[in-house]
Amino acid sequence: MTDTTGAPSPAPRLRVLAAMSGGVDSAVAAARAVEAGHDVTGVHLALSANPQSFRTGARGCCTIEDSRDARRAADVIGIPFYVWDLAERFRQDVVEDFVAEYEAGRTPNPCLRCNEKIKFAALLDKALALGFDAVCTGHYATVVVREDGTRELHRATDTAKDQSYVLGVLDERQLAHAMFPLGDTATTKDEIRAEAERRGLAVAKKPDSHDICFIADGDTQGFLAKHLGTAEGDILDEDGNKLGTHSGAYGFTVGQRKGLRIGHPAPDGKPRYVLDISPVDNTVTVGPASALDVVALRAIRPRWCGTPPTGPGAYTAQLRAHGGETPVTAELVGGPDGDELRVAFTEPVRGVAPGQAIVLYDGTRVVGSATIAATERRGAAAVTR
Repeated sequence: MTDTTGAPSPAPRLRVLAAMSGGVDSAVAAARAVEAGHDVTGVHLALSANPQSFRTGARGCCTIEDSRDARRAADVIGIPFYVWDLAERFRQDVVEDFVAEYEAGRTPNPCLRCNEKIKFAALLDKALALGFDAVCTGHYATVVVREDGTRELHRATDTAKDQSYVLGVLDERQLAHAMFPLGDTATTKDEIRAEAERRGLAVAKKPDSHDICFIADGDTQGFLAKHLGTAEGDILDEDGNKLGTHSGAYGFTVGQRKGLRIGHPAPDGKPRYVLDISPVDNTVTVGPASALDVVALRAIRPRWCGTPPTGPGAYTAQLRAHGGETPVTAELVGGPDGDELRVAFTEPVRGVAPGQAIVLYDGTRVVGSATIAATERRGAAAVTR
């Protein structure tokens, strides 16, 4: 951690629970926590009732292989190691939520939900109950401690590896017990792997997991079909004309271009994109790219990484994990279901869908996040889910 001047803060010796996925980042993070003088214990989260099914090559995580890799890394580092079974909690809070969101025509982000409900809720609560002071992970983000003792979440020093977007759900209490040893290191992933190799960690050359961890083969549509079944519906243009059929509206996302199976070109010869998904009548509406331009949105369930903002303010916003920032004005207002975030974009943005998370930044500082409930397009009615 650093203070507001950027100088290292004198760190007390803490009891730290290091979440070890079996990958290189979490292993190096645990090793660095030990090197910083903390009393570290490693823990691997068993998140599947059938852990052999959650990895295919570099896809997925949480397999028996991963738990063994994490245990071997803990042995090399010289720390105690345990496996905690959170499979049922993960199924309820992440997997079932993912399926329900798609069924409702929304586009969820399961990584944010996992950080919110599992790593910094279920895991953190259990850690604190057992007397630990902090949970350490291999995320690339930075916690800054201010002079008054409050904490802020900031982007990683290396913005190319920054993962603060998926941590934007953390509140001030959770940040007070979060440790990200990789966040303030301007090193490439190859250098992290080289560090792991110097430390004798066998995971140094292990491929990174990617995509959705509980869909090991990467076939999201097949996964949803297994859970929701198939139901033929219509693909329509903006005027309601039928262009084709599909086997389930949940298999589409706003902004999608490929896999529409319309069969013939648009009159203007330009590609079509998914504009709207209606689970009520199981229809998918497509149209030109220009119809995707979003000028404003309404977001619900805001979570603040510190004190909530008051009044309208100018920020930048990130709308997906690997997306760029865009200037916005945002204001917290009262809504029928509690606080709502109203956001207006300086320039129109595309591919914004209900269910996604919007994360607000003030420079490198993460202000907070909210779940998009409705979007307003230029010259069109709002899309709400």
